[in-house]
Amino acid sequence: MESAGSKPKPAKTSFKDAAIRSGLVSSERWKQVVETVGSANDDEAIADLLVQSGQVTEYQVNQLRGGRTKFTLGPYLITGWIGQGGMGQVFKAVHSVMGRECAVKTLPLEKLTSESRTAFVREIRLQAGLDSPYVVRAYDAGQDGNVHYLVTEYVPGTDLRKLVRSNGPLTMNHAAGVISQAAMGLQYAHDLGLVHRDVKPGNILVTPDGHAKVSDIGLAGYHFGGIDDPRAGKIVGTADYLSPEQIRTPSLVNPLSDIYSLGCTLYYATTGKVPFPGGDVKSKCKRHCEQTPWHPRKFVPELSEDFVDVIADMMEKDPAKRIQSAAEVAERLEPWSAATMEFIDRPIDRRSWTPPPPPKEPPPSRDHGEDLDPTSAGYSEALSQSGAASDQDLPSAMQPEIGTGSDLVFPPTGSVSLDPNLKKNDSPSLLLPIALTLAIAVPISLLVGAIIGYLIRESM
Repeated sequence: MESAGSKPKPAKTSFKDAAIRSGLVSSERWKQVVETVGSANDDEAIADLLVQSGQVTEYQVNQLRGGRTKFTLGPYLITGWIGQGGMGQVFKAVHSVMGRECAVKTLPLEKLTSESRTAFVREIRLQAGLDSPYVVRAYDAGQDGNVHYLVTEYVPGTDLRKLVRSNGPLTMNHAAGVISQAAMGLQYAHDLGLVHRDVKPGNILVTPDGHAKVSDIGLAGYHFGGIDDPRAGKIVGTADYLSPEQIRTPSLVNPLSDIYSLGCTLYYATTGKVPFPGGDVKSKCKRHCEQTPWHPRKFVPELSEDFVDVIADMMEKDPAKRIQSAAEVAERLEPWSAATMEFIDRPIDRRSWTPPPPPKEPPPSRDHGEDLDPTSAGYSEALSQSGAASDQDLPSAMQPEIGTGSDLVFPPTGSVSLDPNLKKNDSPSLLLPIALTLAIAVPISLLVGAIIGYLIRESM
């Protein structure tokens, strides 16, 4: 198995032989595809048809063309390449029995040393004990030949770094929603005594519906030290996101170091820039310790000062002046993250899909606008229970950006104008039957007076 970007070596076997030998395609299935294509020599057309039918993936086709035939690690079938992890490559896979998609991180043979094996086993055991919706969970681990692997949940979408690079800086609401969830994941780890040590955009995974999870926590260390940590006392992390204390006293890192790195990540998410761009690693480390980054509003003037203050408080050089917990980070970001988190956490209420019972009496006429007031209690309650504001129920053209809230604006009370002609009472009057009733019990003179009064009223 190789990365998606690597060029396959010249094939020692034909595409057909590799496909059949791999077990991905049976001989009978190959014959069917050849008959459909009309040629046994058109590997391109055969591969396209196999991909379209779901028999193989694009990644597998690329590997088969290079003559590679092994796509399994234990009970897991490798279907794609995700990227490079902290200790090895990460592949997309599916369990051969359960059919569950997952991510498989491997420790490659060329990195297999006594020290790396110990570190990898430590990562496996550490991540196995983590269970939070804001942290990538571990499912399984094993060894296939000389390859050690760790199986984690597959998080669809992309990481925050790629998201910003492809779409540009996030809005304040969107960024706050992502970073708040990452903060809750870090708080969970900190409560267990762990320090991530490598918080950065590439280690925050973001799904299409806005969920965010912290990855690579298995590489964390205990902030109170530990004899089983092979990286204790060493500078661990990525230069663009290192805290000053990680650089000066790496043996004394604590949860506050993660908060600084998360602040740098929030800076990047909202500006599209790392705090200290340019220069080598030594230069970046020096600036983290001594300099202040450019004001975020230099790049994005729309950022509010209150929002920028949160970033600044997360990136204080002195840990004692920094925001003191990841939970506090989430709390400080709540004014901007609330809309995003409400959308993400909104429960599905099946009652909203049940048609209402038939009315006991005919509804009032809409001609007079009684039910058009969107601020009425009944209207608001029905809307809140209907789920109509869910992005997933809206046509794509109407979906608001995650974190910005809905653009739907209700008119203020009393702003619904009515046709003046509709204000005239066109319903049958009650005066005529009253007059007839009175005629039975009163003299004719009174009856005539009542009728005249009725006619005068009708002519008005």
